[in-house]
Amino acid sequence: MAEPLPPTRSRIPGSGLAKGLAVTLRTMTKKTVTAQYPDAQPELPPRTRGVIGLFEENCTVCMLCARECPDWCIYIDSHKETVPPAAPGGRERSRNVLDRFAIDFSLCMYCGICIEVCPFDALFWSPEFEYAETDIHELTHERDKLREWMWTVPAPPALDPAAEEPKEIAAARKTADKLAAEQAARAEAAEAEAAEAEAAEAEAPTTPPGQPEPPAAPPSGPQEGQS
Repeated sequence: MAEPLPPTRSRIPGSGLAKGLAVTLRTMTKKTVTAQYPDAQPELPPRTRGVIGLFEENCTVCMLCARECPDWCIYIDSHKETVPPAAPGGRERSRNVLDRFAIDFSLCMYCGICIEVCPFDALFWSPEFEYAETDIHELTHERDKLREWMWTVPAPPALDPAAEEPKEIAAARKTADKLAAEQAARAEAAEAEAAEAEAAEAEAPTTPPGQPEPPAAPPSGPQEGQS
């Protein structure tokens, strides 16, 4: 047999309205949290994906960001220049010079792939978000604007004290320690040579002042004019 259902509690008429009014009263007594933008700027997280800033000096026009972009919203133009040899008798080289770097933010979906694949750290996330335009064509920003956004990029977070030292820094530190050890060994060798030279000069016999030097010993062989 099925168990009988427990008896339902009888609700007091108007209890739901009283609960709703209580919630309203509690909310009215709290301080408002509405930020009066644009008078009050929002506090954005440090890793906010606002826009993409360009550090032009690091760009080598490798086109990797434009090829990996899933929306094809990065436009890059460049030309080649001949670089004279660094030393006499050397060979001339050619390098790419950046002419245009633009991003169409009306197509960008803020995936960050271009920033991740850049091998020379030329692209960074900036928390800047006030770049709305009245015309969609004006959302294609050129490298001058991307350069301005670069200065709003926050500094990277500090490393974890318990984290391992990066391989690049460890290799540089090892090389610096090796050079310092070689310089210290050279300095010790120079000091040892100087100490030996001073000791040799101190042990060498010296003629007292005012005493004539002994005459030189005559040669043992036959002299000139003797048979």
